[in-house]
Amino acid sequence: MSRRSEIAAEAAGPTIVAGEILVEIMATEQGLGFLEPLALMGPYPSGAPAIFIDQVAKLGGGAGIVACVGRDDFGTINLERLKRDGVDISAVSVSDRFPTGSAFVRYRPDGGRDFVYNIAESAAGQIRLTPEARRLADDAGHLHVMGSTLSVAGLKEIVAYAAKAVRGRGGSTSFDPNVRKELIDGADGALLSALVDDADLLLPSGDELLAAAGVNDEKEAVAALIARGVGEIVLKRGAAGSTRFGADGSRIDCAGFLVEEVDPTGAGDCFGATYLTCRRKGMEPAKALFYANAAGARNVTRRGPMEGLAGFDVLDDFIAGTARAT
Repeated sequence: MSRRSEIAAEAAGPTIVAGEILVEIMATEQGLGFLEPLALMGPYPSGAPAIFIDQVAKLGGGAGIVACVGRDDFGTINLERLKRDGVDISAVSVSDRFPTGSAFVRYRPDGGRDFVYNIAESAAGQIRLTPEARRLADDAGHLHVMGSTLSVAGLKEIVAYAAKAVRGRGGSTSFDPNVRKELIDGADGALLSALVDDADLLLPSGDELLAAAGVNDEKEAVAALIARGVGEIVLKRGAAGSTRFGADGSRIDCAGFLVEEVDPTGAGDCFGATYLTCRRKGMEPAKALFYANAAGARNVTRRGPMEGLAGFDVLDDFIAGTARAT
């Protein structure tokens, strides 16, 4: 069996992430793609790592991010949001050459989404292991990694350095696969597999659990991943809630909240950040799962991926006034 450890407490140091900071601009009406002029809303601060770490900070957790933005209004609104909410942005570089990354999104009538991204040729694609990034990693107590960001140049080196630094201080790691099975089987398969094996906390959504384990049955997937050394698995089930699987064979199911979905972007990042931060603050898994469900559900009721992020006081009010699925 591989190495397994507990999620490090807050006292070990802040939670850090690395990856893209973007603005999101969305169509105001449903439709298919962007093949004609249409009304748009935004820009909204966005980017999965930015959403995740901002929610950590909103909950009072230590938080830092390694990223790059352009010297433009889009970069400014992101940095101001992160700084205001308590995120350490000392390792965010500002590029004079590349603009801040962007994502245009339009919702289809069936609920699906069409995206147009600018990441690779934006500041988001210029992330590097700078001296500031090294300093942030050297003081961290937990590293969270997202599979969707690993295609960004420079991320692999940052993750490798940060993981070693965090482990050297007795810290912990978490991993949100956020990739399809085709990617796991492809060129980055070995890296993704290693990140799964190193995770004290794995945060898959739906079929990502099966893809991470390489099997087609949920029970078998959980057993295989625990056998590989994963400390605990929290499976995001969307509106249906979530499930936590422990290394000791325990299982906790937590029902979702009944809300009207306005914008699902960022809900999974908000959920994962809330569960992790609750656990780092010493909360029992069942209570952490409950808060994570509330955080994800509340986030989908606001337009804009970071507009529904909330601290414990707001979440408590949301919980008190919102019905749950049965």
